[in-house]
Amino acid sequence: MKLSEILTPRRIALDLKARTKEEVLEELVRLLKLSSPARKALLRTLTAREELGSTSVGGGVAIPHCRSLVVSKVLVAVGLSRRGINFRSPDRKRVFLFFLIFAPLVGNPGEYLVVLGSVAQAAKVLARDRRIKKVKTARDFIKLVKELEK
Repeated sequence: MKLSEILTPRRIALDLKARTKEEVLEELVRLLKLSSPARKALLRTLTAREELGSTSVGGGVAIPHCRSLVVSKVLVAVGLSRRGINFRSPDRKRVFLFFLIFAPLVGNPGEYLVVLGSVAQAAKVLARDRRIKKVKTARDFIKLVKELEK
């Protein structure tokens, strides 16, 4: 499964307004356009996951992720912060690129792992590619991901 196949423009924010880790998580969850109770439940689950350890992987990238009964399929949202956010990264650098992943608690756990692997692989490449700073639209972002997947 390729990342470009599961990304949708409405779940990509190229100019996050958030200044803190908590605000980033809230802004990313809002991109999913779920009901208020579902958003709150996902945010609680995600916050609990982050308390176990930061999902920043270093190099300016974080992949907050968890499984929940609130979702029925794997959902991915992407955010780009131009100023960077302190996300308690292992390399102590600010995070600029965020991939949020939610997966159902029941069902095929293999799909979740495949998506997580695809995101991790793409994120490493995207974080080093200078073209990401020139991306102006969500469609341009998806196009860049497709180019990097080739």
